[in-house]
Amino acid sequence: MELTWLMRLRIAAAMAIGVVLIGILAWPLAALDDPLGPVRAGNITPAGATTLAILAALANFIAYLVCWPYGREIGPLAAPSGLAVWAIRSGSMAQLMQQNPAFSQRQAIFAVLKWEPIFWLAIVAAGFAGVILGQRLLPTQNPAESEQEHKSNSKNYLNPLIGLAGSGLIALFCITILAQDIGMADNTVGMVLGQPAVGQIVFAILVSFGLAAFVVKRYLNVSYLWPIIAGCLITLFAISIYARANVLEHLAQRWPAMFFSNAAISILPVQMVAFGTLGSITGYWLAVRYKYRREHKAE
Repeated sequence: MELTWLMRLRIAAAMAIGVVLIGILAWPLAALDDPLGPVRAGNITPAGATTLAILAALANFIAYLVCWPYGREIGPLAAPSGLAVWAIRSGSMAQLMQQNPAFSQRQAIFAVLKWEPIFWLAIVAAGFAGVILGQRLLPTQNPAESEQEHKSNSKNYLNPLIGLAGSGLIALFCITILAQDIGMADNTVGMVLGQPAVGQIVFAILVSFGLAAFVVKRYLNVSYLWPIIAGCLITLFAISIYARANVLEHLAQRWPAMFFSNAAISILPVQMVAFGTLGSITGYWLAVRYKYRREHKAE
């Protein structure tokens, strides 16, 4: 379970495959009218979405083969790494609000955005299909860790549900703290927060989901799939609570477009899902490694 230099090379190779296939070669699929504008699922045509899903599966499949016999563990990093490039190259939520300054426009935008994570989650899921295909063609022995996890989860069906809710709450709490720019008091909503820089968003999401996945793996022994799904629900929950009609109307009337009532709604869905997936996978394997080292230290 030690992270050897060869394992690090495998991880870098898997991520590089996704970066090249999706992050660079598939970038035109984002179909941005403004090259500096925000990446949105609505800008991608049905044909583009199909192509993106195929590329996600292909990226993970190639990563599985390249990283064999650890393809099952490392392969899933490829597709979200490619989406992460899109998330970094994308414009910000503040730019989207500047393009839609009126209250009715912002309300319509958020009504669509709260469901958009489902699209990006579907792309990540297509990537997992590539790993499954790789396992069929070039199977590996399941590690003891996976067998132990399967046995534990089969005895407690509540753990995944608790893991889903718990990881979502942990990630949302941490993002609210970490993904902050300048804050200013407001009599109506309490405080408004400026649009965080993309680097801060990346850091906040990776750390938040990494911690969430670590905790639910450590104490509930559940897969990183549940924190990944929670990333989809966080945007829905945050927009439903912090982008209500009265709040958006107040912000549109009193504050510039770069200010939001909560840090979570200043993050684009592609950013939340891409870096949430990478953070969840990382946190999960850190928990596995932590457990391994503790057990062997005790011996």
